[in-house]
Amino acid sequence: MNARSDSIDIAIIGSGFAGLCMAIKLKEAGLTDFFIAEQAETLGGTWRDNHYPGCACDVQSHVYSFSFAPNPDWTRQFAAQPEIRAYLEQCATRFELAPYLRFGMGLQRAEFDEQQQRWHLTFSNGRLVSARVLVSGMGGLSRPAMPDIPGLDSFKGKRFHSQHWDHDYALKGKRVAVIGTGASAIQFVPHIAPQVAHLDLFQRTPPWIMPKPDRPISTLERWLFKHLPFTQKLVRSALYWALEGRVVGFALHPRLMKMVQKIALRHLRRQVARPSLRKTLTPDYTIGCKRVLISNDYYPALSRSNVEVVTDSVLRIEADGVITADGIKHPADCLIFGTGFQASDPLPRGCIIGRDGIDLMDAWSDGAHAYKGTTVPGYPNLFLIVGPNTGLGHNSMILMIEAQVSYILDALRQMQRQRIATVEVKPAVEQAYNRQLQDKLKRTIWNTGGCQSWYLDPRTGKNTTLWPGSTWRFKQVTRHFALKDYLASPLPTPATPRPLPAPHSATEGSLS
Repeated sequence: MNARSDSIDIAIIGSGFAGLCMAIKLKEAGLTDFFIAEQAETLGGTWRDNHYPGCACDVQSHVYSFSFAPNPDWTRQFAAQPEIRAYLEQCATRFELAPYLRFGMGLQRAEFDEQQQRWHLTFSNGRLVSARVLVSGMGGLSRPAMPDIPGLDSFKGKRFHSQHWDHDYALKGKRVAVIGTGASAIQFVPHIAPQVAHLDLFQRTPPWIMPKPDRPISTLERWLFKHLPFTQKLVRSALYWALEGRVVGFALHPRLMKMVQKIALRHLRRQVARPSLRKTLTPDYTIGCKRVLISNDYYPALSRSNVEVVTDSVLRIEADGVITADGIKHPADCLIFGTGFQASDPLPRGCIIGRDGIDLMDAWSDGAHAYKGTTVPGYPNLFLIVGPNTGLGHNSMILMIEAQVSYILDALRQMQRQRIATVEVKPAVEQAYNRQLQDKLKRTIWNTGGCQSWYLDPRTGKNTTLWPGSTWRFKQVTRHFALKDYLASPLPTPATPRPLPAPHSATEGSLS
């Protein structure tokens, strides 16, 4: 597609792991009439947007990368954000994706035209594009969740969400209030605590934290990975199966998590000397119910003399501080929100409109749902990567992304071979799949562990985010695209050309 064209065969939205994986595999399959629309001016998705101090992956680097593009140059077991972002940029270069990238093109609205059987896309730069197929690689953790606290707009100091970290604002010597104790906060709090004059950490529910088995990867190891690639494959395989084994406790036999909990309690006892602080940081639910976090420096940071963990709920914000339910004012020059993302509402209203003008958010009014996390009834030729119930609590999301991309590619091949214009999952098929999925989820630690987490939709209590099984099982489920599960409309039959009139036979005296 050239820069001025208004028509494309396949539109991919987002240039993180999901969007790049889809693009690479389309190109390998010879399907090159596509583009990747990216709202920002550079690629990288969540690993571009999240750049707070200490930002890093909580899955080992060798597994948190494409199976078809190993990186022998990881410098740590758990890669930091700059390395992961650089890896994505390297992949885009290696697989020559530059001609397909369209920056500054955030999707504002996608509307399915039933007559033309195409998606009409409106982008933030004013571009209007018609696409046969729409692939969303926007992810489930891309929209920051901001708490609705009275008086927030009256605050006169600096405030920002961890995803929108302001590196130009100097925290040294400031009084800082951190609201939230999720995965982002446990990474940035240890980095800012030594700089600030005072840090109040407002904790609603303490997370379970396990030791982080991190270390630098030696020069010798990197040499081996580069020159003897099978060594890296062995390491990746060992890590994969070690992580995969954790699904037994999360999804199959939740009672086993009590043993894991003992390790977390021992980690807490070793790192926090004060009994009162230890009590404050001890969760009252079974480990695994919320996201299990890993850190070696979070507890020591909270033990510092300039850090206080506040457990009274936030009542309101005033111009120069935070008022808690006990009436105490906590002075603050800066508010930082470590409050996570809108996992249950990953897309804004008005973004994706399907058949009969139905907004996807209305179709998901009782909680997000999809068939194999990928397709939704009423939304022909729409494919979601990292859609509902594809998240993991035990292994690398890249494994799920690759499985979904393979499924979508199989769908596109079959549509091409059989001259199919649109595919749309049958409502009964999707409903039966999700009934079975929710039945399995009811028995998992995420639903039975005694907590309220972002895994569960706050309106319905349903777990709409996680996959209740192993990654190899999801790979089996998505191995083949079964047309019998879909309503398929054929491409129009090309009009039969009229036969040309027979040429006049040459006759004597003619000039033929």
